Amino acid sequence: MRRHVVIALFAGIALFAQVFTAPLAAHHSAAGIDRTKSVTVAGTIKEFRWANPHSWIDIDVPNAKGSSDTWSVEMTSPTFLVKAGWKSSTLKSGDKASVTLRPFKNGDPGGLFVSVTLADGRVLTERAAPPAGAAAPPAPATR
Repeated sequence: MRRHVVIALFAGIALFAQVFTAPLAAHHSAAGIDRTKSVTVAGTIKEFRWANPHSWIDIDVPNAKGSSDTWSVEMTSPTFLVKAGWKSSTLKSGDKASVTLRPFKNGDPGGLFVSVTLADGRVLTERAAPPAGAAAPPAPATR
């Protein structure tokens, strides 16, 4: 009887691990991001979503047709943003800004956040600046 309970317990753990960890691994894939390129777009903030597990910036960027395209830019979590000096109110709809990002490989307007330059000239990133004289920590390899 005891052996059957142990086998059932291990089978349950294996099933749980397969069902619940596979989506997490897929979620953090950076396969769709071109990390060899940087693009800077300037426009008007449409929406700033302060959310877990990732915050997002939607920015309306003028295009060659005389209208605008909405670029969706994925960021890190608010936990890291707060440490880098961000607040949930740092960006507001209607703010003018320039966003530097790693673009999507498929050409869709958007990508992975690198930095934002606000109208007042401040530049914000996702990571806190290292203390004076300290080496910057390496950037995470994947999202």
